[in-house]
Amino acid sequence: MRKPIFLLFVALAVVASSATTRAEEAFTATVTLRDHRFEPAEIHVPAGKRIALTVVNTDPLSEEFDSAALKVEKVIAGKSQGVVHISPLSPGHYDFIGEYHEKTAKGRVIAE
Repeated sequence: MRKPIFLLFVALAVVASSATTRAEEAFTATVTLRDHRFEPAEIHVPAGKRIALTVVNTDPLSEEFDSAALKVEKVIAGKSQGVVHISPLSPGHYDFIGEYHEKTAKGRVIAE
């Protein structure tokens, strides 16, 4: 009876360990929206890693972080923040915009 319980604990430890490892693999970055402009306008990230991009919207109006190249879109309410999860990228440039103010709210992710 003890062996099955021991094996169950070992299996749970392995699952918990791998989940923690996966969470640690995400690269984190932050971009701030101020006066309908992204700062910084270019974000450098490692190629081949998942990305957790925090978007801080200091403007009073909502903005939609949108990128066909990154396959993401997320509305960030005014005076708040949100996290955009981006799948691992191949090396290259990936443009994004603030859809509600696309004339000024422009940026680029550069995967290297």
